[in-house]
Amino acid sequence: MKRRRKARFHIPVKYVLASLSTLCILAMFASYLLDFSFTPINTAAGYAFIPMQKGINRIGILCSDLTDNLEQLRDVMRKNEELQAQVDELTTELNTLKMEQYDFADMQELLDLDKKYDYKKISASIIGKDAGNWFDTFIIDKGSDDGIEVDMNVIAGSGLVGIVTDVGPNYANVRSIIDDRNSVSAMVLTTSDNCFVNGNLELMGESQVIELSNLTDKKDKVSVGDQVVTSYTSSKYVPGLLIGHVSELKTDPNNLTKSGTIAPAVDFAHIKNVLVILDKKQSVRGDDN
Repeated sequence: MKRRRKARFHIPVKYVLASLSTLCILAMFASYLLDFSFTPINTAAGYAFIPMQKGINRIGILCSDLTDNLEQLRDVMRKNEELQAQVDELTTELNTLKMEQYDFADMQELLDLDKKYDYKKISASIIGKDAGNWFDTFIIDKGSDDGIEVDMNVIAGSGLVGIVTDVGPNYANVRSIIDDRNSVSAMVLTTSDNCFVNGNLELMGESQVIELSNLTDKKDKVSVGDQVVTSYTSSKYVPGLLIGHVSELKTDPNNLTKSGTIAPAVDFAHIKNVLVILDKKQSVRGDDN
């Protein structure tokens, strides 16, 4: 048979606390009535509780510092948000000013171009274009209601952009001189020698130039940098419009004509506004393809 274990003697905690409390109260009264000195006890208590008190004070100071740091961090974050909002606002204003400056420069360029060519014109803005980096074909926001017709010339920047190919009531399609399908009867301004300027998007992509062909430079007076303009013999383009400048020239195998390349006068990567010349070339048979 298993022996029964004796139950351990157990004093409830509440009785222990009550006893200690009573003992403390009696000690207090005894000290007061008998003027009994607790110096040794106080000394022992000092060794025990003073380090504890210092630790508690340090924790309190640390918590206070942490609270102050958090509040400072909140202030810094709030000020940072305010500064970021100001930066965003100033950036927007700067971008707006840049756009206005660009528009002003563009309009000033068109105004100078308008003074340069003595033709009746109307301004228009580009509202669409074909995919790609170049404005080889695009749509403007003026049409037949504004007096625009097919085969009217379009200029921008420093010279010729292209020609109107299709017209609606409030829009028109324009094919530029850099398009592969375009060919312009031209002449070198310094010598009046005739030539053709042919669109070439591949060359534009490689070197930002287009083709010059069939140049009749019999006296070898044409040189790189000479201006090339629309010819009087052109069937669709009014005369004297700047196309570009000769950038390369070589003699053809027949030893009778020359060919090369032209740097267009217009930046065909950045066109926003144009002028449409309302004075059409008289309907005569010319050299334009």
